[in-house]
Amino acid sequence: YKGFLYAGLMIDKGEPFLLEYNVRMADSASPTLLPTLVTDIIQIFQSCIDEKLDEIEINWKNKKSLCVVLCSNGYPDKYEKNIIINNFEKLSLNKNNYLFHAGTEKKDNKIYAIGGRVLNFISLSSAYSDAKKNIHENIEKLNWEKGFFRKDIGYKVIDK
Repeated sequence: YKGFLYAGLMIDKGEPFLLEYNVRMADSASPTLLPTLVTDIIQIFQSCIDEKLDEIEINWKNKKSLCVVLCSNGYPDKYEKNIIINNFEKLSLNKNNYLFHAGTEKKDNKIYAIGGRVLNFISLSSAYSDAKKNIHENIEKLNWEKGFFRKDIGYKVIDK
């Protein structure tokens, strides 16, 4: 086998439990990790294919990365689809603050929510608290009333 192996774990009372495993990158892990990658991902893929992965150096940015997923109200159960999302022009996106679309569709130059997990807000920073602040500010600027996000993301590692 050549490729990714993703293991979804839950920790309960210090003990790990396997929830799932996939042969792909996870949808919330990918947008969190990939912006911290310095090494060209194509070089990594090619080295894996050529069985020379041990011959390259994989480098990462020395930054903390946090991802918060904005979901449609009602997710994971029943939620509306084809709901317009405005205010993308108000977001502060740059080399440390990213937005990845997941459950969206562009029609007539407008962005619509079509899935439950809609947008991934990512921020890189020297501190998790700053990354969380940047993400929450962008979510507030978007001001999508049909969406919600978990405010407890990263609470175990956030430095006050």
